[in-house]
Amino acid sequence: MKNKFFLFAIFILSLTNVAQSQNRAAKQNLTKYVDQYIGTGFHGHVFVGANVPFGAVQLGPTNISKGWDWCSGYHISDSTIIGFQHTHLSGTGIGDLGDVSIMPTTGPVIVNKGTLVDPANGYFSLFSHKDEVIKPGYYSVKLKRYDIKAELTASTRVGFHQYTFPMGKQANVIIDLNEGIADRTTDAYIKQIDKYTIEGYRFSRGWAPAQRIYFTAVFSKPIAKFAVYDSTALKQGVTITGKNSRCAVTFANGTASQKLQIKVGISPVSCANALQNIKTEIPDWDFNKVAADADMAWNKELGRVTIKADSLAQLKKFYTALYHTMIAPSTFNDVNGEYWGTDKKVHKDASFKNLTTFSLWDTYRSANPLYTIMQPDRVPDMVNTMLNIYKQQGRLPVWHLMANETNTMVGNSAVPVIVDAYLKGFKGFDANLAYEAVKTTQMLDLRGLKYVKREGFIPADSSRESVAMGLEYSINDWCIAQMAKKLGKMDDYKYFSGRAKNYQKYFDKQTRFMRGKVTADTWRTPFSPFESRHEKDDYTEGNAWQYTWLVPHDVEGLITLLGGEKPFTKKLDSLFTVSGDLGAEHSPDISGLIGQYAHGNEPSHHITYLYAYVGQPWKTADKVRYILNNFYTTKADGIIGNEDVGQMSAWYVLSTLGFYPVNPANGTYVFGSPNVNSAVINLPSGKQFTITVKNNSAKNKYITSVQLNGKAYTKSYFKHADMVAGGDMVITMTDKPGAFGTAVADRPTSIVN
Repeated sequence: MKNKFFLFAIFILSLTNVAQSQNRAAKQNLTKYVDQYIGTGFHGHVFVGANVPFGAVQLGPTNISKGWDWCSGYHISDSTIIGFQHTHLSGTGIGDLGDVSIMPTTGPVIVNKGTLVDPANGYFSLFSHKDEVIKPGYYSVKLKRYDIKAELTASTRVGFHQYTFPMGKQANVIIDLNEGIADRTTDAYIKQIDKYTIEGYRFSRGWAPAQRIYFTAVFSKPIAKFAVYDSTALKQGVTITGKNSRCAVTFANGTASQKLQIKVGISPVSCANALQNIKTEIPDWDFNKVAADADMAWNKELGRVTIKADSLAQLKKFYTALYHTMIAPSTFNDVNGEYWGTDKKVHKDASFKNLTTFSLWDTYRSANPLYTIMQPDRVPDMVNTMLNIYKQQGRLPVWHLMANETNTMVGNSAVPVIVDAYLKGFKGFDANLAYEAVKTTQMLDLRGLKYVKREGFIPADSSRESVAMGLEYSINDWCIAQMAKKLGKMDDYKYFSGRAKNYQKYFDKQTRFMRGKVTADTWRTPFSPFESRHEKDDYTEGNAWQYTWLVPHDVEGLITLLGGEKPFTKKLDSLFTVSGDLGAEHSPDISGLIGQYAHGNEPSHHITYLYAYVGQPWKTADKVRYILNNFYTTKADGIIGNEDVGQMSAWYVLSTLGFYPVNPANGTYVFGSPNVNSAVINLPSGKQFTITVKNNSAKNKYITSVQLNGKAYTKSYFKHADMVAGGDMVITMTDKPGAFGTAVADRPTSIVN
């Protein structure tokens, strides 16, 4: 009886701790540090608008301009708005989405967006960035052409619009289903249901080849006139179908300024589900409350880590980066649990939240490891989504978007994400199914894997980007081997451990670079370690200088391959100083260069931390601090490359805290150079992991000592398990390199911890 009482008391105490932790996070106003303009310039491609963490809706303005720098529909250089659209990507190198475009107007109805050359014959409007108010969960702007104040907020599956029209003007709302971002409508439908409600759908083809989204829109005022159009041709009735479907909704003039509200629910399944999403998430018409709830949701998630820093700029960079990691993966199911599967069927499973927008080639490196720290409650949803994709399409996702496999980028990067979750002890998914999924995916004959199984390498004349693909597969195979070992599948462990060494087959001892080979004994020629030909050579958005280091799962093996620690270090030093011509056809993603190190692209992200493996952590500190201070700023061009759905920002968050997961699945974090004075990570258990950084400054960037839970700690890495158990880490900094982390016994390894 006493034991039962004791356990009950412990349970109540733990609930109290969780509640207190959540209350502390909710009370902090961390959203004030989020600046959505960061990344809207250069090639950041970030989303601007109103959303909630990991929401299905990303409601924001879309410019009239098209092109690479408008992948999210918005760029700081633009001053046009064609509508407020309910789905947007953030930070990608390819554009898509932009579904259900709504534009408020005044005066005579115009249903064509127009052009920059002939603006009078279109409905688009100019705006000024000075008139924008942008906060997490809220966006506002003045449409100059119409003198309309537009305000937006959102819940998970519902976009909430509030438009204030000028006095005495005819108020219209144009819904243009022909509009999207870098895709084209294949079919659409709009119907007026009653004097307050319309419904519809938009099917489209773009990066994701077969997208579908349903919507229901409910207006706060009765519709005075409803008209449907096929392109610009007015049609009879209240229903329109076809790829050029548009409608104009007109409201009676008021005697004073008119405030119109619209709730737009979206669904991957049906208009009925979209309406149910509205009734469940935003049943009332209190716009300010919904905006406040969105702000509270963001404060809660941002409050999972609280930092103290020396400047407002550091706080802005950190919390904006953390915000960017929580735009996607985005919700892709309805409140009743239904979602549209990769098999083009409706599935109902309320046991997990189905998600979409998996930029796995980018995010497996640090965004997904960050989620295991900051979003552990969401990790099972991510894994279960991938496992259901596996069941529906026969393999794990590569780059999944709106129930579509885009097959973008190389490797099978869902593998390290799933294995990392399993090895870290996450529950809530079927471990046996997970192992089946990772193994089956890596044993297919697709995308060069048949050559991996038969030859141990991918011949350069059989597939483009063969080196990048082969190196990623070696990482995937190493991950599977570790999972097999923990499950007691020793034959699989041996087989995949062997395949994990295949990276060695791409190493040319003569040139000392990873390079493409045509046969086991013949290298592809001509060869330049500097040149990069986008989608035409053996690398993915990179060159040999950058890809030679892509062995995060076996750094010790790479050191041996390069001839030992001294030759390894010398070549690594050279990477950051050597100069050469990338060539006329190189990818614009190769940005943020220090020598040939390219921070703007993900394959380089672990490289600065490799110095720890040869006992020279001070060089890691030098490089990391330089990148933190120079490649991330508070300006619109403050991200040095595509934000890549959270990966660029996750690197910043983790590196600012002082560590990075070089190996994406072995449960260890390598120290770098913390750029905060303190950080408190609030764990879901109610525990905290506190990092105190003593003597931190611009000069004091080198770690001289570490204490973990009151005891001296000499290793240049620490375990995930140490963090999630809660505790205290004290890091003392100095202005000169010292002995910390230099001893052989204190260096990181590829061993799973």
